[in-house]
Amino acid sequence: MSEPAAQSLGQAGSRLSRRKLLKAGGALIVGFAFAGQATAAPAAATARGTLAGPPDPERIDTWLAIHADNTATLYFGKCELGQGNTTGLLQIAGEELDLAMSQMAAVRLDTNVTPDQQATSSSSSIERGGPQVRAAAAEARQALLLRASQKLGVQVGSLVVAKGVVSIDGEPNRSVTYGELIGDKPFAIKFTGTAPRKPPSQYKLVGTRVPRVDIPDKVAGKYVHMQHVRVANMLHGRVVRPRGQRAYGSGAKVKDLDEGSIAHIPGARVVRRGDFVGVVAEREWDAIRAAKELKIAWQDPPLLPEQPHLPIVLRDAQSTDTVVVNVGNVDAGFAGAAHVASARFFSPYQAHAVFGPNCALADVKADGALVLSSTQDVYASRKMLATLLGMPDERVRVQYYEGSGTYGHSCYEDAPQAAAIMSQAVGRPVRVQFMRWDELGWDNYGPAQVAAVRAAVDDDGNIIAYTYDGWQHGWHTDETSTELALQKTPPERSAGSFSIIVNRMSTGSMYRIANRRVTSHAVPMAGLLKGSPLRSPLDMALSFASEQTIDELAFAVKMDPFEFRRKNMGDTRWLGVLEAVAKAASWIPAPAASRRSHAEIVTGRGIAVGTHHVSYGAAVAEIEVNTRSGTIVAKRLYGALDCGLAVNPALVENQIVGMLVQATSRMLKEEVTFDHNGVTSLDWASYPVLRFAEHPDCTPIVVQRIDEPSSGAGEEVMGAAGAAIANAFFDATGARLRQYPLTPERVRAALAGRNTGN
Repeated sequence: MSEPAAQSLGQAGSRLSRRKLLKAGGALIVGFAFAGQATAAPAAATARGTLAGPPDPERIDTWLAIHADNTATLYFGKCELGQGNTTGLLQIAGEELDLAMSQMAAVRLDTNVTPDQQATSSSSSIERGGPQVRAAAAEARQALLLRASQKLGVQVGSLVVAKGVVSIDGEPNRSVTYGELIGDKPFAIKFTGTAPRKPPSQYKLVGTRVPRVDIPDKVAGKYVHMQHVRVANMLHGRVVRPRGQRAYGSGAKVKDLDEGSIAHIPGARVVRRGDFVGVVAEREWDAIRAAKELKIAWQDPPLLPEQPHLPIVLRDAQSTDTVVVNVGNVDAGFAGAAHVASARFFSPYQAHAVFGPNCALADVKADGALVLSSTQDVYASRKMLATLLGMPDERVRVQYYEGSGTYGHSCYEDAPQAAAIMSQAVGRPVRVQFMRWDELGWDNYGPAQVAAVRAAVDDDGNIIAYTYDGWQHGWHTDETSTELALQKTPPERSAGSFSIIVNRMSTGSMYRIANRRVTSHAVPMAGLLKGSPLRSPLDMALSFASEQTIDELAFAVKMDPFEFRRKNMGDTRWLGVLEAVAKAASWIPAPAASRRSHAEIVTGRGIAVGTHHVSYGAAVAEIEVNTRSGTIVAKRLYGALDCGLAVNPALVENQIVGMLVQATSRMLKEEVTFDHNGVTSLDWASYPVLRFAEHPDCTPIVVQRIDEPSSGAGEEVMGAAGAAIANAFFDATGARLRQYPLTPERVRAALAGRNTGN
């Protein structure tokens, strides 16, 4: 399906009623071809769809097109995951172009159409993608004003622009539109590097609460998600794997397979390549039946460690050590301390747990392939698919369709690779939909971590020494479908972007500490579970350990936790979010655990700070603890975020609320379980998440800094929120929990230990 066809699909989707969609079983039947025509599509867009990308990022036409009706189409390489970045990027472009939101539209990501802006990850859409869009829009505006000056016979400095109408300042009747200047023709020029950007003082669109452009169709049931898409002559596919992944590196090796066991299912067929096994059928239910009824035996895998022993396994593993921070003399600092707090903490494997399991559709032919998926990086996905299919990159085309919320690297690459393997084998388009047990059991989990934290204060309450040691493994390199199909042991990554280094930002950097050392211990992933980025990678673990230790120092010197942090803050922006969240929560200073009661249900408040990369986050949590049952209920959370220039404060507020809710779920409920043979948390009963009725009331606070560059806003309050809940538990009970999730069983054990003095 060409880019014009993709664009026309969006228009068709907006005309499809929810009633009709439901009558069709929730599916949208679309055209599916390597090239296509859509008469309503702009000519420039039609030309783009015929050649493999990425287009030249130094050309204005790569980023935008102006149409004869005085509207614009924007092309960018950051996908809409539900975070609203499409709206924010359009605001950035509209600000520089002096266009209204109603005059602009964006197209879905496509390796034949959109530029390569790398993965939509690490909260990078606005921070890293925005400057490119801003620069392109400014260059286009400069080129259009030059044309307008020639047409109107005045200097550029005499022109003003409003909604794409260029007029002479003071003579509004002498005007020309962008569409009249260039409509549907290419700019055909490269960036000059001289185009001025608007100063923040002149912003009219950026910094405002523009409604999200994707919400109306989503509310009306018209939005086309990946799971809705169907194509002609399509087969339905399912993967066949053991229920729950085994030890990383061992794959799932087929011992015996009886293809005849599904002969009674009409049209069902087994697809096998190496150890990859799938089934296809004309009807989806038949594919589900075939996957369930196929007789297959698997070789016994290497054993996983006992889950309760995982912290010891991580701590005792041979590690590759990196000293991330080493300032001052920590030994001397601890030697002069009045109080020292020291403890070990454990954070579990956690799943992406997408509500709608991943889905993809592939049509592989001898001379090329077209794949529709929910990848967060269409160009990286293309390269992986090309390698798997044995084709040049340029013969594979990948188009993005939004799926369910994914919160990091879920199975969104695994599903399209499975679809591509099956389509190549059967010679027809194949739609692969993962089942719940596929998604939860073969996810790429957020890695577990063991942390050892030690910190000290002097008699005046100043933090004088701090150490953080973290043991964790890195992220996977190959998707499960590729690993199984090629029957190769995936390589380990001990360095670079696929390894996890303890984040210096979340481990004491916000405080004035003269003596500080942070050490990252990378352990092998082989023999454990497959790891990958999960929203705010590792930062919940870091803040859970670090901020509880900071709280213990405050307790030792009998200071209020907020006042102690404020006293020791070493940066005005960290201080800004700390004070903003305390003010919003009407924080009343008092030492932690000073208002404990002996009631069955007790309450507590906690405060913490943390981040992901370069933004600044703080949170306050108010909780209730049932001391009899051990149940914790998060009643209210406050989250403050300074992400520099918030292009759209409403989008940032939405992200803060989402972070607060998800952090609560991960802190109270979520943990991947496994036995010697594999993962056992395969459904919502064995991997519970926070239900709608359980989520806290949330108050988001955006600390707007319009003169600062934009930075990440999708992950940076997670760590602070989780740590605030843990600190609130101590405030309520006087007991510390050093492992999450904070389950009723762990709460009861902690309270029993407190009561016995242990």
